[in-house]
Amino acid sequence: MERPTTRLTFEGWRYSHYFELVETKGKNVSVRCTLCPGEKLLSAAVNSNANLAKHLKGKHANMKLVAQLPGGNDGPSPKQQKLQFHHHQVSKQELDKLVASFVVEEMLPINTVESPTFRKILSKIPITGGRRPWTDRKTFTGYLDECYLKMESELKKTFESVPYVSTTADIWSCHNRTAIACKRIKGRHTFDVIGFEMEQIHSAFSLSHRITATVTDNGSNFVKAFKMFASTEPYEEEEDEQDVVFTDMEELLGTTEGQFSLPPHFRCASHTLNLISCNDIDKWLSSNSDSKCVYRSATAKCAALWTKASCSTVAAEIVDEICGKKLIVPTSTRWNSFHDALSRISDNSVIDLNRLCARLDIRAPTEREYLFLKEYCSVLKPLTVALDILQGEDNNSYYGFLLPTLETLMSRTLALSDGLSRMTAIKTRFAPVLESKEALLAALTLPKFKVRWIGAAERREAARALLIAERRTLPQEPAENKKEKLPLTAALLRLTFFLLVRRRKTQRPLA
Repeated sequence: MERPTTRLTFEGWRYSHYFELVETKGKNVSVRCTLCPGEKLLSAAVNSNANLAKHLKGKHANMKLVAQLPGGNDGPSPKQQKLQFHHHQVSKQELDKLVASFVVEEMLPINTVESPTFRKILSKIPITGGRRPWTDRKTFTGYLDECYLKMESELKKTFESVPYVSTTADIWSCHNRTAIACKRIKGRHTFDVIGFEMEQIHSAFSLSHRITATVTDNGSNFVKAFKMFASTEPYEEEEDEQDVVFTDMEELLGTTEGQFSLPPHFRCASHTLNLISCNDIDKWLSSNSDSKCVYRSATAKCAALWTKASCSTVAAEIVDEICGKKLIVPTSTRWNSFHDALSRISDNSVIDLNRLCARLDIRAPTEREYLFLKEYCSVLKPLTVALDILQGEDNNSYYGFLLPTLETLMSRTLALSDGLSRMTAIKTRFAPVLESKEALLAALTLPKFKVRWIGAAERREAARALLIAERRTLPQEPAENKKEKLPLTAALLRLTFFLLVRRRKTQRPLA
């Protein structure tokens, strides 16, 4: 009989004395039942006694079986040992970082550390050495300043190893406070003030010669700042020799204009599309007398519906009862919200809208206004999809997405039979991008597009030639192939947006 070298589950079983171990083969053991006549062997797993328990229950059910502890002692089975939990002590430095992260990330007031309830929570945390964290906000403020300086120093070290950087600048006002790049600006937000502050921030992080471009919105102060102080690219400088011109140094030092330079300027494409969907389309509809009346009357009735549903809980319950969904109230800070709000209303039938307006005691849209809302939403749907793509909420929207998105948007808009397709706002506002060599190269080098989004064969060949010529001017460097997977929802959205135009270009008329 071969005995196992390791302890088996069978050996610690309380009914193992009714069996005799014969041998062990891999993950199985062979035993002989002492209650059964003959030499028949039973098989069981090394880590389970289920087969043996089934044998006793089926063959010897009429016998009273007695449990026995391993070693031959009768009595109850031993109790399971209790788990011993030990409190893990943290250091004061670690707790300070956790508290600072909690206050900063949750945007809590500094005096949170002085709250009695918050200090009670901290008192329950075991700390090595017995030293408690801060008890006043002044000490905590000093610690936050130290953390900020340390983070700023680490960020500057990171920038030293990065050859190229692109930045985004924005400025807003709230509760009489303004901020740009996490820095407050006092006074008027004129173009020269904005240019000076941006130059100071770039210089503080040693980024003046590393920034390839800065993206801002279409605000007039930002546009003028970059128009006045944008740096001139080397290839744009004139090579012709010019005569020496003497300048009065006193006059030169006394003026502030031109003492600093800003990087090249890109306007935010999402903000530009939002201006097209709101301002340009509104102006176009208002310029036509026929569309102006139905547009204003339809949107006025929708506004009355939004006001009624948002100001009364009873009205909101009526909307939920008839429509099955709540209405979306448009806001100026949420792009596409106006289209989404109109779509939510137009998704309901005329009968349901009439019932809803009758219950709320407001004027219902007419059939002509209802058809206008349906057509308005269908025409602007490609623009809203393009805006969602360019907003890059999934953090995968590269510069190479811009030109294919605009080309596809224009193709889908021109394919519509509605008068809105004749609008030239996209070509007018995005004229620099549509003619940009950098935007074309960015799209060609993006594996998702390459040249597949270009319709005409001549343009595709020209794009290939441009890419090859540009590649020959670059130094030979080892390329790193990094495949990034997009989220499923974003990938499907972009696939359907670009695929429809591709199919339309490849379809042939039936004979």
